[in-house]
Amino acid sequence: MDQLLAIRAFARVVEAGNFTRAANSLDMPNATLSKLVQELEAHLGVRLLLRTTRRVTVTAEGRDYYERALRIVRDLEDIDCAFNSVTTKPHGQLRMDIGGSTARDVLLPALPDFVARFPDITLDLGVSDRTVDLISDNVDCVVRGGPLSDSSLVARHLGNAQMITCATPGYLRTYGIPAYPQELNNGHRIISYLSPQSGRAFPLRFRHGEERIEVKTAHRVGVNESNAHLAAAVAGLGIIQTFRYAAAADLQAGRLVEILADWRPSDYPFHVVYPQSRHLTQRLRVLIDWLREVFPQRLNG
Repeated sequence: MDQLLAIRAFARVVEAGNFTRAANSLDMPNATLSKLVQELEAHLGVRLLLRTTRRVTVTAEGRDYYERALRIVRDLEDIDCAFNSVTTKPHGQLRMDIGGSTARDVLLPALPDFVARFPDITLDLGVSDRTVDLISDNVDCVVRGGPLSDSSLVARHLGNAQMITCATPGYLRTYGIPAYPQELNNGHRIISYLSPQSGRAFPLRFRHGEERIEVKTAHRVGVNESNAHLAAAVAGLGIIQTFRYAAAADLQAGRLVEILADWRPSDYPFHVVYPQSRHLTQRLRVLIDWLREVFPQRLNG
């Protein structure tokens, strides 16, 4: 038995929650993965996992072994990384998840620079506004906006994006230009951004000095993807709140007009996050450093 490979296989099952996702992430046949875990259990003389047709449960002994063994695996990877970073360039595959408008307007325009600097890294991007599970989906890192609540993730701040309220000139000619946030309840049409997870509409938030106002009004149209949300506003369907970087081209071209500029929402923080259990490889480290370099200037560029 290759004990180190068996430990890594077992750890990935614990992180992924089932054998199929773990096997896929390791590019390994399901039967091979299962055999490695069985051999590890036989070697230790304890049951590490309880298997049913629907789920895998980690035993108390399995949880203890996972936590202890993972420290050893990390130490070995740190040693390898320390020597490899001296003699080799960052290489290999990375999987990263990012929201739609952030990918389109912030990441992708800057990405040629990363590709030129690190030609031996293959970057696979998952682009959507849904929140992925980094462990079970085998994602190395994600760029997330808004407050962070998951303490199992390591977060690095990338900067803050300015948010604006806007609509088309045609809409404003028809419905008028509101002077205060409360006027949005008086016959205005709101295009709500819907949570991709819950389907609930996010309220419109406003700030003027120390004053904070949250407007919850019925929407005519709701959209759960950021690029489509912006497109709905450009089509004249109503008023939206969005990132200035996302609306910049439409504002410059006159397709959208900012309103309630004295009542802009608080800036929106962005972070790159990765699991505490995931080793910070050389290729992931250079990606994170690059994101922290380019994002601050592009979020409000």
